[in-house]
Amino acid sequence: MYNICLRMTGHSSDAEDVLQEAFVQVFKNLEKLESDSSLTAWIKRIVVNHCLSYLRKKKVSWEEVGEMEAAVETEVDEEAHALTVSMVKEAIRELPDGYRTVLNLYIFEEYSHREIAALLGITESTVKTQFMRAKEKVRQLVKLKIKQ
Repeated sequence: MYNICLRMTGHSSDAEDVLQEAFVQVFKNLEKLESDSSLTAWIKRIVVNHCLSYLRKKKVSWEEVGEMEAAVETEVDEEAHALTVSMVKEAIRELPDGYRTVLNLYIFEEYSHREIAALLGITESTVKTQFMRAKEKVRQLVKLKIKQ
């Protein structure tokens, strides 16, 4: 659960704070968990919702992020073999909060575009656009790191 918070907030101290708040809510509402529900899925939903609330408090504008310019280059050249996991992780951390959130929810948390749209209060097409732009931005950042 910590990794979810870290990926979504981008900072370890923020992730710890959000996770702590989420688990306080989990313990306060434990009696509301239905016996046929998955405890892990229930906790994960609470954690993700707390991360989203945190990002909203930081005044992340999902529409503004969606309107950012898309990258021009789309292909990773022959230097892609030099790609490392740490480069990709670092590139993801450098994304704007909105892009990082959509990317993390889709790739790592396996939410659908529709579910992400409902969580964030934006359209499904905005989610798809932000996801595409996030992937492109990661490609650009990784290419820059490879050239350095």
